Amino acid sequence: MRRDGGNRLLTVEEVAEWLRVSEATVRNKYRRWGIKPQKVGRLLRFRERDIANYLERNYG
Repeated sequence: MRRDGGNRLLTVEEVAEWLRVSEATVRNKYRRWGIKPQKVGRLLRFRERDIANYLERNYG
């Protein structure tokens, strides 16, 4: 993962691995964290830059 983020779409599994939380935690808390998902069909995807921005805002 790039530290500054990019436009790459990440799966719930990739986000969970990056944040070191469970996939269920990502699915249940992304709204509370203020991370906007991108829907691909029925699947949730997250922009790498949105995750990087979340980390910077909260833990930067």
